Amino acid sequence: MTDLTRRRFLATSAGTLALAASGFRKTVHAAETIEPPAQVDIGKTGIRMSRVGQGTGMYGGNRQSNHTRLGFEKLVALLRHSYERGITFFDLADLYGSHVYFREALRSIPRDKVAILTKIWWRYDGSAEPAAPEYMKNVARVTIDRFCHEIATDHLDFVLLHCLTTPKWTEQLEPYMAALDDAKKRGQVRAVGVSCHNLEAVDVAASSPWVDVILARLNPFGAKMDGSVEDVVQVLTKARKNGKAILGMKIYGEGTLVDKKEECIKYAQENRMLDAMTIGAESTEQMDETLSLISKYPQAELVS
Repeated sequence: MTDLTRRRFLATSAGTLALAASGFRKTVHAAETIEPPAQVDIGKTGIRMSRVGQGTGMYGGNRQSNHTRLGFEKLVALLRHSYERGITFFDLADLYGSHVYFREALRSIPRDKVAILTKIWWRYDGSAEPAAPEYMKNVARVTIDRFCHEIATDHLDFVLLHCLTTPKWTEQLEPYMAALDDAKKRGQVRAVGVSCHNLEAVDVAASSPWVDVILARLNPFGAKMDGSVEDVVQVLTKARKNGKAILGMKIYGEGTLVDKKEECIKYAQENRMLDAMTIGAESTEQMDETLSLISKYPQAELVS
């Protein structure tokens, strides 16, 4: 091979490699152009975060979930991926056992850039009847301290009473509510509220002056919800008019509506009820798909 031929060969090879590299960069760039979710103000809480949140509680119970069963490496990678996609709302719970996983993610995610929601599974503490209210209040106080320790943070953005199933919850859980009020005064908790699995419980929350935010089950097909779509929307409309912030869950009906994702996201964006929503994506691909769908449908003005 002559020197001229050799130079032409090397130049052609370099060009081919550059083209291949360029094509690879374009592929990566295309993946990275997924539009981040909007950053929104959540009711009167003073909290600003992404309209879409990364959930961690798919089929959760006994301090584990599908998410934690992924293991540290995979779940922490998913949490970091979501943050890189613009998600600044992370939905945790004691019941899911996801606190320590997010603690690990916070090694590379700035704490002041994200909103952390978690939930107290008060059933771990025995009967809901406040036979010894001062004892229950102290249990709740220690629980909040433990949450902060597990996550390695000095404050929690939202703390909810988890899975309320009776309209009597304001009487039964008053010591917990008092402890959370104290935590708000100390700046340890920014907003308080409830997650409900009963329409009457949601209705009480809609009028309770104690509640800042309601985590409510809502999708267009009534899957895994607390009542018919019409009944749930009626109660949530009441909550909105009473100044409550509403976060949506079960947007895909806990996975039962995976073949109707686009309809579900369209409804979530247009129903005028939700300040934000949590999605229990179990992979980076699932979260990217949700964000792509979100970008197709503008959020409608909220009922106020």
